[in-house]
Amino acid sequence: MSGNSTGSRGGGGSGPFKDSLLHRTGLEDSATIAYRFLDTARFYFLDSSVNDFGRRWPVQLTSIFLGNTGSASKSLLFSPNMKPGWDHGFHAYDAYVPDLFQTKFYNTTRPYTQLTYILGPKSEQTIGVQHTQNVRYNWNFSFRFNLINSPGIFRNQKTNHSNLLFNTWYVTPNKRYTAYFIIAGNKIGATENGGLKDLQLLDSTPAFSERFNIPTNLGGAAFESQSLLSNTINTGNKYSFTNILFRHHYDLGKKDSITTDSTVEYLFYPRFRFQHTMQLNRYSFQYLDNRVDTAGYVLLYNLHNLPATFGLKDFWQTFGNELAIYSYPDIKNQQQFLKVAAGFESLHADFGPNEPSFTNLQVNGEYRNKTKNRKWDMELSGRFYLAGLNGGDYNVLASLKRLIGKKLGYITLGFQNVNRTPSFIHDDLSNFKKLNIGNTNFGKENTTIASAVYELPQQRLVLAAKYFLASNYIYFKNYSEAAQEATLFNLLQLQLQKQFTFGRRKRWNWYTEIFVQQTTAAAPVNLPLVLSRNRFAYEGQFFKNLNLSTGVELRYHTPYKADNFSPVLGQFVLQNTTTIKNLPDIAAYLQFRVRSLSLFIRAENLNTAELSPSFGFLNNNLASPLQPTPGYYLRFGIFWGFVN
Repeated sequence: MSGNSTGSRGGGGSGPFKDSLLHRTGLEDSATIAYRFLDTARFYFLDSSVNDFGRRWPVQLTSIFLGNTGSASKSLLFSPNMKPGWDHGFHAYDAYVPDLFQTKFYNTTRPYTQLTYILGPKSEQTIGVQHTQNVRYNWNFSFRFNLINSPGIFRNQKTNHSNLLFNTWYVTPNKRYTAYFIIAGNKIGATENGGLKDLQLLDSTPAFSERFNIPTNLGGAAFESQSLLSNTINTGNKYSFTNILFRHHYDLGKKDSITTDSTVEYLFYPRFRFQHTMQLNRYSFQYLDNRVDTAGYVLLYNLHNLPATFGLKDFWQTFGNELAIYSYPDIKNQQQFLKVAAGFESLHADFGPNEPSFTNLQVNGEYRNKTKNRKWDMELSGRFYLAGLNGGDYNVLASLKRLIGKKLGYITLGFQNVNRTPSFIHDDLSNFKKLNIGNTNFGKENTTIASAVYELPQQRLVLAAKYFLASNYIYFKNYSEAAQEATLFNLLQLQLQKQFTFGRRKRWNWYTEIFVQQTTAAAPVNLPLVLSRNRFAYEGQFFKNLNLSTGVELRYHTPYKADNFSPVLGQFVLQNTTTIKNLPDIAAYLQFRVRSLSLFIRAENLNTAELSPSFGFLNNNLASPLQPTPGYYLRFGIFWGFVN
């Protein structure tokens, strides 16, 4: 693939949406592919790099997960909920649910397909299919399907997640009217075991070297099917999300044209834009246990005399309408605009005997400006809920980025303040509140973030700092009870990112990322003081078409009191008794790309190797006080993109 163009917001002007896509230049075996997001005027091109597998994996380097691909995950960095308005409160599986507003709208000169297949131990499989093509120069559609199926190393750990998305955009030939459409379906299935009954069994008799034999608190001892198509969850969480979004706008502005050789390219520069967005969402959250282990529920929740089948379920449907007007002060710079908007949202819940309905009325505004000389990049936005269920919520954000000089790099300053209603899982109406005992009279959470980032591209250096102020912070203090911290607390988070290059041909590279965070004493959060990832790699381009990266990756965090996980509520919960002291996670990898074919092999968790009493990979790290991470893990994957 190739491409080197920029475009104007919404498809006007030159760039990937231009008419000249109809006139090829002899590149019949290649494709020029660009994409943009709903809320940005900037175009991007596909990332074909092979030096960082983390870019292709759903769980980020700064997060931990509960021992199996697809299991609940949580950031090791302080990351409070910064979303005002209605929120369901179930976020432990967000890593596996694509963000609707990060949907890519493509423009391509030829149909393009990418296939993904990743194979791990115990029949773990990840499958991905993506296809995009232009019906005409002014109309594109894209289709994506992803599947994660992993039975897990330990008992009752099976996960089965699937994502299906279709999106399309269309712009009229005169470039005045543009429409975007997205429909997405996501299913999350995760068996929950509540942790091991006895961690000492990890180092016990040879019988427990097969980790499936270690008893768990929930789920019983039955063997789960390892079939790729099996999505049966007997004890665990089943979430489903359906999202439909339609956005269209009509522009008033100025026509123009460019003549290149014998081709005339027609342009349109908006001066005003009238935009309408509709969004329908359906959410289903269910915890179900068909194999109730009474002892496990007594230990974790102090629940006695449960029936043979136990479950909780919430269902939500939300529908929103928003009208917006854009003004473009500089008609030749579509990345400078002023937006004012108002929206109405209706929410309907189904809790079984209760089916309450709510409404929200909100207004929002935004100013953005990326100057033509690319020295300034400014953003100022605000969203305010005037009335309804979440009346009084707001989000204010300001960001300023400045190019200091070609040799001095960029500096970015940011500020954000969010005032939000507690997530609905804390409301008495929710079925999950039957287990979420304790106080429900929580006030609004308020969080402020002040940030600064310094980037020096020539030295491949990034320095960043974030300062958090949190008041009325809500957290789970045990498996079934939430609490609110009335005292204001603060947290400082620092980041260093640097690439060092060695050797005459500069093929040896050391990539380091270091995070340091410190919070006020007695704050209701437990975080590692230091989190770091280092990659030592030999890489470069060989034999013209071979792009290779091979080396060792290490991730380490300092000891800390890691959160427990409440499987019924689907929440990470605070604990202050057990300190996790892990060895660095070590992985060896080989990743390479030949033309449009990328392959990788990763040998993970090499740090679990032990010599006594016999050689094996049984020295497991811990993700939580009761949840070990796997031993030796070998993954093989292929990413193949091709032009149809």
